[in-house]
Amino acid sequence: MQNQVVGFVGVGHMGGPMASRLLDAGHSLCVFDTSAEAMTALAARGVELGERAVRAAFAAEVAFYVERSHEGRDEATLALLRRDCAAVFLGAAGAELDPDEFTPAFLGSLAFEEVPGAAAACRALADHGLRLAVVSNWDVGLHEHLRTLGLSTLVDAVVTSADAGAPKPAPAVFELALARLGATPERTVHVGDADADAEGARAAGLRFEPAPLSEASARILA
Repeated sequence: MQNQVVGFVGVGHMGGPMASRLLDAGHSLCVFDTSAEAMTALAARGVELGERAVRAAFAAEVAFYVERSHEGRDEATLALLRRDCAAVFLGAAGAELDPDEFTPAFLGSLAFEEVPGAAAACRALADHGLRLAVVSNWDVGLHEHLRTLGLSTLVDAVVTSADAGAPKPAPAVFELALARLGATPERTVHVGDADADAEGARAAGLRFEPAPLSEASARILA
């Protein structure tokens, strides 16, 4: 099963040594499973592929998407980005299908799920007076995904690379999150799972903690 992770941000005690916590949604808040649904969609169009080939195609699509997530900034640009991602997936899979026709099925194969323990970790941080925000290399569609999962109510802000106009490790997405939270870099910690999280957080002057969120939250509250 192919899992792609979404980034998360959180903030800390406003009156204590850390005023805010920024966390990446990657391996922190939610993931989506893809392979089985995509294999079914391909088979319905006469393309039979094994799980390994489909996972490899998704890996190619993810690499393409991460560098361009900030381009999905509104309905029109998001539709173009999604179509291009479907085309990359089909090309990597060697499937000679029409990307425009396949895009709805491609999107339908992405089933989002909460990472176990993520919601509980958010509640624990909030109970200790921390304000939380999601910071992710994602298009504007992330807002709706989090609302559907019921996770958006657990954070004070959701900031994507599309909102900021640049993906991590560029500091813009961190700076926008800080502004929305009313936080300062020196009193903020970012939790993430990728080199871009660590590099970007430190470039923006933040402390960095590695995911998973359930373990990072325990360190933050210690």
